[in-house]
Amino acid sequence: MELSEIRPQLDNIDAQLLDLFLERMSLIDKIADIKKRDPSKPLYDPAREREILMRIRERAGTEYGDAAHQLFRMVLELSRARQAAQLIPATSVAARVAAMCAHEQSVFPQSGRVAVSGVEGSHAGAAADRLFPKGNIIFMDGFAAVVQAVQAGLCQFGILPVENSVQGSVRQVYDLLREPDICIVRSVRQLIRHVLLTQKDAQLSDIKTVYTHEQAAGQCSRFLQWLGADVIPCVSTAHAAQRAAESKDKSVAAIAGEACAKLYGLSVLTDDIQNESNNDTRFLCITKGASCYAGADRMSILVNCANSPGALYQMIAKISALGINMCKLESMPIPGTNFSYRFYMDLECNLHQEGVLGLLCELERSCDSFTLLGNYTEMIG
Repeated sequence: MELSEIRPQLDNIDAQLLDLFLERMSLIDKIADIKKRDPSKPLYDPAREREILMRIRERAGTEYGDAAHQLFRMVLELSRARQAAQLIPATSVAARVAAMCAHEQSVFPQSGRVAVSGVEGSHAGAAADRLFPKGNIIFMDGFAAVVQAVQAGLCQFGILPVENSVQGSVRQVYDLLREPDICIVRSVRQLIRHVLLTQKDAQLSDIKTVYTHEQAAGQCSRFLQWLGADVIPCVSTAHAAQRAAESKDKSVAAIAGEACAKLYGLSVLTDDIQNESNNDTRFLCITKGASCYAGADRMSILVNCANSPGALYQMIAKISALGINMCKLESMPIPGTNFSYRFYMDLECNLHQEGVLGLLCELERSCDSFTLLGNYTEMIG
């Protein structure tokens, strides 16, 4: 048999498969209607799904059993996602979404009290200035202090670095995002350019000690290795510049932003110190309570799924079934456990989008734990 003879047969089979799939989804809609009238009927019946998949595998035989199992598992995921979009249970995430939508505002504010980690001249401060050009920036000692200031109502907003394009994620911040009553309402990408700051008469050969933040040290690791100086970690690059200036010692330098030179009376000895020129840090803006702003197109969630084969796949399949793009997935060890992980996800979607609320409720139901961190817009450039 020739290829030209086989392809029309495949087209005919595909057409039949599509007709049968549409017929199946129509029946799924009827099942959803029945479950709406009778809330006692569960969305998910794992025993029935196992029975269906076992029957499929046995009927397909050893040669095609695995492929048939994968195909029908996806069909079942799509069917469940279709039901979930129509059945919105009374869950904690449904209540949070309702609160966020109730407090949705059309315009992001330009002013307010904003908590930022570090001191004047920090990159987080620059990110805060971009987000809140008329804001009152309050500098805090560390990321936890920023979250506490927002939780206590001392500041309306807080700025936290969450990831860098060179060094990766700031794990401490992910843990802080789980704190009660915290919501992400904006994010911004900030171009980072590190320079070596010294006393005005210093030379490279004089430098024996460099103050900087651990992330900045990683972003300039090749230069630091070549320099051979002792690296002293600081809570922020701006704090590092402040300490170097206070030392009044030409053997002491700081890696920080160029803006810190004028602020602290230092000189830029060299600016060619970064491993990569495309060095961006992504900052999150948090607030207290459930809130969002119009036009949000990015959603962040934290989930723990069961430590079992296929658990992560099944969770991702639910998202994929709605055609939602997952633009970030990161696993983080759960403290106090042996090799159990929590997953941070960024999705490109909006709370008002059809099927999203049902998806969130289904994820909350099927995962060991689930947190909706926020639905927001990201500033780029």
